[in-house]
Amino acid sequence: MKQVLKLVSSLTKTCEFIAFLFDLCEKDSNFMCLMCRSMAKKEDSIQIREVWNYNLEEEFALIRDIVDEYPYVAMDTEFPGVVIRPVGNFKNITDYNYKILKDNVDMLKLIQLGLTFSDEKGNLPTCGTEKFCIWQFNFREFDVVEDVYASDSIELLKQCGIDFEKNNEVGIDSSRFAELLMSSGIVLNDCVKWVTFHSGYDFGYLLKLLTCRNLPETQAGFFNLINLYFPMVYDIKHLMKFCNSLHGGLNKLAELLEVERFGICHQAGSDSLLTCCTFMKLKENFFNGCPEKYAGVLYGLGVEED
Repeated sequence: MKQVLKLVSSLTKTCEFIAFLFDLCEKDSNFMCLMCRSMAKKEDSIQIREVWNYNLEEEFALIRDIVDEYPYVAMDTEFPGVVIRPVGNFKNITDYNYKILKDNVDMLKLIQLGLTFSDEKGNLPTCGTEKFCIWQFNFREFDVVEDVYASDSIELLKQCGIDFEKNNEVGIDSSRFAELLMSSGIVLNDCVKWVTFHSGYDFGYLLKLLTCRNLPETQAGFFNLINLYFPMVYDIKHLMKFCNSLHGGLNKLAELLEVERFGICHQAGSDSLLTCCTFMKLKENFFNGCPEKYAGVLYGLGVEED
């Protein structure tokens, strides 16, 4: 009998706690945002939407509908690695870094792009479903048989589940993607905030698609295009310079900030979600929610000197 009474008491307290949570959510939207971020860690609450040539337009239609409400766009790309390095004299390390970036982006082809949209509190869109939506765009142009690539990079992507044969068969035509990206509302828009990690190459490949030409010869020309297409950019690797206790790559940073990964590492959708969640944690913990003064810098390029 004592055990029954104890169980009833426990259930009563549980019900009271649940009622308390719902009441708190109604009164405090910030608490609800915290709940949403917690829910987003559960695998059954997130959908990485695979985008191919046959569903490209309908997925962009969803993106056009959500961008005003979810103007933070976390981005990651997968590409064939770095295959050439320049020789000669350079004015400074950032000029050298840009020359490597330009030579490789001009020569190689984008494989995958991941986009995660959120509002300023880290809430993710559901697009009328019961799951939080992440987008993963798979491109068709890269051919593992005919194209140049860094062997270790492609082997890693294969191990992480990227199906290059499927990409060639049903992947996205990059020119169609560029047309839809231009009309999506996420580029050429001062209200959209791009969130990235060490993203010179990421933006390089997007600019190559958007402009249908090789990257500019100079960093100045490159940043003119960045400022035009992506007016507000945060590079987490740059932000880390102002956080004394933080170091390492994205996975290490997420571990230090106790941010959990969903999905497969080195696939662009999962990496973009991790980038989004890590940025939100960093923004609140180290910048009091206001990192705007550190925007517009890409790590290793421009004004960076290390």
